[in-house]
Amino acid sequence: MDYILKSRNVELNGKIKEYAQKKIKSRIEKFDDKVIKIEIEFSVEKNPSINLNNKVVVTIFTPRAVIRAVESGVDFFEAIDRINPKIERQIKKYKSKMIQKGRKGAGVETKIEAQNSDENFEDIKKIVKTKKFEIKPMTPEEASLQMELIGHDFYVFVNAETGKTAVLYKRKDENYGLIEPQN
Repeated sequence: MDYILKSRNVELNGKIKEYAQKKIKSRIEKFDDKVIKIEIEFSVEKNPSINLNNKVVVTIFTPRAVIRAVESGVDFFEAIDRINPKIERQIKKYKSKMIQKGRKGAGVETKIEAQNSDENFEDIKKIVKTKKFEIKPMTPEEASLQMELIGHDFYVFVNAETGKTAVLYKRKDENYGLIEPQN
């Protein structure tokens, strides 16, 4: 398993690196032995109005999924302490989904086991609606206009410039992001 520490706008000292390894890496290894890579990114927000300006992003790469958690604190130690429960919850959720996928034929048993276990599985989401629509070639600028007109947070379209299907989405900072396939 690869273990990578990254930093942005900050120099990491040995205590933070050691604390991250102790609190995050060792915990993840206990939960899941199928982890391929763990990336932990530390950054400091320069905005003085943000009180919790020390941000930690943990990304866990498994063969079937990428698990990501973001948390902030007044210092990196607090952010690491706050991110641990999030990571644990997401790993448990991922593992329960994988178990349920493997037990498709045992539908009733899976529900009973989930009710009887001490973990809360009610937050597992299901697809309840399917929508079909025609995808038209357009530029990302045209897609952003269409997205605003329909009032959605994302828009799927064929990029007229590349000929590939793309997704335009609204970011938390109110700007746009564009997702396109690499191939």
